Amino acid sequence: MSDHTTQHSDDHDHGLAHVMPIPIMIGTFLALLFFTGLTVFIADQDLGEIDIFIALAIATLKAGLVATYFMHLRWDKPFNILMFLFCFGFVALFIGIALLDSNEYQPAIEAYYNATTEIVETP
Repeated sequence: MSDHTTQHSDDHDHGLAHVMPIPIMIGTFLALLFFTGLTVFIADQDLGEIDIFIALAIATLKAGLVATYFMHLRWDKPFNILMFLFCFGFVALFIGIALLDSNEYQPAIEAYYNATTEIVETP
């Protein structure tokens, strides 16, 4: 009877696991901490209509870091990383444009809010 290792060829060498060096993991962690701190700092600033785009850009960078290093896309085919970043950037752009469109309805929302608070406040 043959042993399990002799029955299979080297077809199972998929390269599914990649050992991450500690300096890269620490660097990625510090970059994520930096971008999180930057997000908190930017949230306190009044930058007008560009607030949402800055927040989405920072979120896209953080997601790109996570996908690149923690999901090991860096060691995969370059096309996969390019497609991931392109798609994620497109989603961020779509959300940003959709949120800008909501500014057109802001006066109606404020009028509704003011009308409902006046009803609640009057005894």
